[in-house]
Amino acid sequence: MYEPIACEITLNTILPPELRARYQDVDTIREVLRNARTIAIVGMSTDRYKASNMVGAYLQYEGYRVIPVNPSAEEILGERCYPDLLSVPDPVDVVDIFRPARECVPIVEQAIQKGAWCVWFQLRIVNLESAELAERAGLKVIVDRCIKMEHGRYGGGLHWYGANTEIISARRRR
Repeated sequence: MYEPIACEITLNTILPPELRARYQDVDTIREVLRNARTIAIVGMSTDRYKASNMVGAYLQYEGYRVIPVNPSAEEILGERCYPDLLSVPDPVDVVDIFRPARECVPIVEQAIQKGAWCVWFQLRIVNLESAELAERAGLKVIVDRCIKMEHGRYGGGLHWYGANTEIISARRRR
C-alpha cells in the first residue's frame, strides 16, 4: 500500500474542489497507474516536441504498451497507429485523451465499446458530459490531470526532472 501524501497538488487543475474530489481521487489514480498495461493515446502527435508524443515516449520507457490513435499517421514511436479506438485490434486498459473537449463524447463512446476500464482526460481537457458518460458505463475517470506527471509523482521520479511533487520522502527511488 502507498504511504499517504502530505498535501494535494491543485496548481495545475481548473476543476473546482467538488470535481477534484470526484475526478482526481488519489487512490483511483494510483490504482490506474498500478494496474494498467496498455494505454491508447487518442490524439498522439508524430511531432516529438508535442506533449502527447512526450507522454507516450515516457509511458513506453516506464514499461506500458502505448497504442497511438491518430488518423493522420501510420506509425508513432515504433507502434502502428490507428485511425480510431475501434480499429485497435488489441484490448486497451486506459484511453488517454489528447483531443479538444468538444471531441470527447465520441471518443468515450468508443472507449466504452472497446472495453477499456479507464478514460483519462489530459490537462485542461474537461468535458463533464463525457466524464459522466464514462462513469455511467462503469469506467474509472480521471479529468484534467497529466498521466505522465501523475506517474512521476507517485513513482517518486518527478523531482529528477526539477518538478516539485509536494511529497517528502526519505525513500530512495527504485
